Amino acid sequence: MYKFLIILSFLAFSCDDAVKKVNSNEKKISSKVIVNNQSLEKSNKKNNQPIVQFEKEEHNFGDISQGEVVSHNFIIKNSGKADLIISSAKGSCGCTVPVWPKDPIKPGDEAEIKVTFNSKGRSGSQTKKVTVLTNAIPNTKVLTIRGNVIIN
Repeated sequence: MYKFLIILSFLAFSCDDAVKKVNSNEKKISSKVIVNNQSLEKSNKKNNQPIVQFEKEEHNFGDISQGEVVSHNFIIKNSGKADLIISSAKGSCGCTVPVWPKDPIKPGDEAEIKVTFNSKGRSGSQTKKVTVLTNAIPNTKVLTIRGNVIIN
């Protein structure tokens, strides 16, 4: 009787593992199909998409006195054929604050993303990033600011 229960348990667990493998393979296949379909859809729409261009994606403030607050305006241009929408811009830390246009940027137009860095409590070489999220393809751009904070 015990042998029968052991064999029955073994079969039950084996079947469960087989079902899990089948289900995980189905998820992998369906994920690939979704990605391929999205890529195809994006490539068909790409001609009518906004295109993000930055005059430059990095700015170096050089030497900054500790406690000084400095800003730089990054120029963003929409060289595509549809309105460019910036949905967010986030600094890599609380000392780096971006301000971006909330209105759509029309094709051919330019706008500014103002990045302010507060050097209070900082010293030495600093590199900070701002991640800009848009409706363009690719949808993410990273801006970089650098500076050397000097303690007076």
